[in-house]
Amino acid sequence: MTRANSRIVGVGRYLPEHVVTNQDLTRVMDTTDEWIQQRTGIRERRYIAEDTGAADLGVVAAREALDRAGLRADQMDLVLFATLSPDYDFPASACVLSRLFGLKRTPAFDVKNQCSGFLYGLAIADKFIKTGRARHVLLVGGEIHSTGIDLTTRGRDVAVIFGDGAAAAVLTAEPDAKRGVLSTHLHSEGRYAEKLWLEAAASRSRPRLSQEMLEGAKPRIFPHMEGKYVFKHALTRFPEVILEALSANGFSVKDLDLLIPHQANLRISQMVAMGLELREEQMFNNIDRYGNTTACSIPLALYEAIEQGRVEAGALICLAAFGAGFTWAAALMRW
Repeated sequence: MTRANSRIVGVGRYLPEHVVTNQDLTRVMDTTDEWIQQRTGIRERRYIAEDTGAADLGVVAAREALDRAGLRADQMDLVLFATLSPDYDFPASACVLSRLFGLKRTPAFDVKNQCSGFLYGLAIADKFIKTGRARHVLLVGGEIHSTGIDLTTRGRDVAVIFGDGAAAAVLTAEPDAKRGVLSTHLHSEGRYAEKLWLEAAASRSRPRLSQEMLEGAKPRIFPHMEGKYVFKHALTRFPEVILEALSANGFSVKDLDLLIPHQANLRISQMVAMGLELREEQMFNNIDRYGNTTACSIPLALYEAIEQGRVEAGALICLAAFGAGFTWAAALMRW
């Protein structure tokens, strides 16, 4: 294989049919539609309605992405699955996805980097293609949050934020060095790990799961977040990494056609846009309808931006994320 750039040539998505509105949540916890929208900008999200796994959602999204790319699953040289909610503790959901496609020898692995997972996966796919180790890569972001959040008043600060869904992208080799993924930028700062985390079940505990972890004021089996702390760091890291990506390629904010941030909180996105002095048409958000779908949120937003005609050939697109770890990342693409 000759050295080439990498380019997204197909995207797909799958959203569960079950829509959960803020009003629906008021029936299981002490909250209001106004309280949720003021803090997050979210009006509704999707939950799975039956026993299913992240790979089951991902395979539907992947089939659409492959169809749009004009390629088959057996033409993929690598399968990546970004998720914090894998089907099983092991094996990887990427392997489960490969089984659903009937693949037998294709390398596959998960990227468990939460909100930054899709961009970390994109960086991996990009490097495999640019170094000639792969020509076609399937990258999926899929999450099922609804089965792992505390749907009571006790857990409302976190529970109202998250939703289920999957989205996928097919990347392929692109000979034009001025087109496709121009650069990726990845960062982390692990000292903040406990600010946004899911503590149990995990190998640090003996036993990994106990009755004590299930009970108490803050059960350890549900995710916990220091919201104000996360919010503050996100407002710093988002613009920082966006400007890093633009500068690395000789561009400024004025050159940017569209910024697609991880859909963590509409207030964060709005403040980032304000700080960078972005025009309304330079920003894309859809968190109001889907909530935070973690590793799914960026490809889901990209899919919708394309469908709405906001991504045209030659457009300069920046994808950016911040999340647990803390991790943050950006990718700059010429569409």
